[in-house]
This record gives sequence, structure tokens and C-alpha cells, in this order.
Amino acid sequence: MEYIELTCTLSENDLQFSEIIMAALGELGFESFTETESGLQAYIQAPAFDPAMLNDPNLWPEGAMPAYTWQTIEDQNWNAVWESNFDPVLIAGRCAVRAPFHEPFPGVEYDIVIEPKMSFGTAHHETTYQVIEVMLGLDLAGKTVLDMGCGTAVLAILAAMKGASQITAIDNDEWAFNNSLENVQKNNFPDINVYQGDAAMLDGLHFDIIIANINRNILLNDMGAYQKALNPGGMLIMSGFYTEDVPAITGAANNLGLEFAGQTQKNNWATVSFILRNQS
Repeated sequence: MEYIELTCTLSENDLQFSEIIMAALGELGFESFTETESGLQAYIQAPAFDPAMLNDPNLWPEGAMPAYTWQTIEDQNWNAVWESNFDPVLIAGRCAVRAPFHEPFPGVEYDIVIEPKMSFGTAHHETTYQVIEVMLGLDLAGKTVLDMGCGTAVLAILAAMKGASQITAIDNDEWAFNNSLENVQKNNFPDINVYQGDAAMLDGLHFDIIIANINRNILLNDMGAYQKALNPGGMLIMSGFYTEDVPAITGAANNLGLEFAGQTQKNNWATVSFILRNQS
């Protein structure tokens, strides 16, 4: 199968829109994404590509003016092209996220192998990086954990490595679902429960830790479902939004009885944690 490689070049001020653009391209059928220093690259199967789709005014965030080009990637070159764009990541000197073709980091505490295919969540983005940092500071031994919007299941796999007793990973994207299944097997955690679906699947389920690395609008829409699925005393970790969105996220969480527990930020991307206090 031939693929189309779309290269979007963004101004320095517009780089903040890269993940929003990736999400919009995903709605159009683009299957994989790589962030670059000057913007991003996106890939779609050639038969599904129509240059006219790039003229959709809803595709580009208001005020963003990307320049873009595209080219056909021959099938026999696809794996080499994708692998060349995937670098290993080391977080806090303790957690490595790498592809099978990378050499392991010597002496790393948590070595996660991700097949770099068509999903988000390889720790390159600031949000995944931050969530991993937060998780490294938590005691997950014996905890039940939900990785909502799991992408590659990298966060679910880290939870398993840190001793969580029962782990569920959910994503509404079919490719992310299949890639997550592959990755939990590759890292020898076949007991991680991987499902394709959305927050509607949480009815009747309960977790000690819920991680939702998605985007602002979905988080605001689904936060009530997360709160209902959180055990008293449990923690909700959310990311996928900008620092200027923190007040809206925090306000919605407080209205649900969730207590602010901490915030990190990296390049204007934020991660916020909340605790569901025991009800008296």
C-alpha cells in the first residue's frame, strides 16, 4: 500500500497548534504523525487522500497559517521512513520508551518497547512525557488503573511495570486499539485489558487511578464519567491541553468534588492531578 506523506510547516507561534492539527487530520483519515522542529508530518493511505480535504477551513486552527506539501511514499520504503522518524525517549533518567530496533538504555529502571506504527503515545509529545513523570512519582503497587485514550498503551504498560494489580486501556481508534494489543504482548503484559470504545464503557467500573491524556473538550465532556469510576481516595490524572485551559479543567473537576493535587507543564502543555476525597 502506498502512503501520502503530508509535511506541515508552522511558524514558531503556531507550533502550539500541532496536536490540534494532528487530531483534525486524524478525523480525515490520516493514520500516523511525527512532530518535527518546524511542524509535523502526517501519513494517510494513498487511495484515501484527496488534496481538496486540505482546503477545509475547519482543519486549521483560527489564526494558524501552515505551509504544506505532500509526496507519495512507496510501500517498500514505508517502514524505513517511519523508523527513521522515531527516536528513543528517556524520562527522568528512569523510564525509556523505545522501538524494537533501538538498543536498550543501560541500567534503565523501566524499559518500554513500543512498535512505532500509527498511534499517538510514544512519549515524544510533552503530554505523554509529563504523565510518565507523574506516574514515576506514584506508588502503583496493587492499584487498579485505567489508561483512557491509551494510544499505544505506553502508560498502561508503565503502570504494569510499577506493580498495578489490574489495568484497563481504552481507545476509540481502531488502529490505536490494535497497536495497544500488540504492545502489551511485546512487553509481556498480556493481562492488561485493552478495549476499543469511549467513556460509555466505564459504567459500573471502578479504579484507584485514572489517566486520561486526550484533549480539553473530551476531558470536559467525559470528566463526570471519570469521577463516577474513581474509587474514593483515588487519583485522576489529566493531560492533553494547554496551560491556559487549566482553569476550565480545574473548575469542572472541583464541581465534581475532585480536589486539586498537582500540576506540571512543559512547553505550554499541562498535566493536572486531582484526588476524590472520601465522602463523609
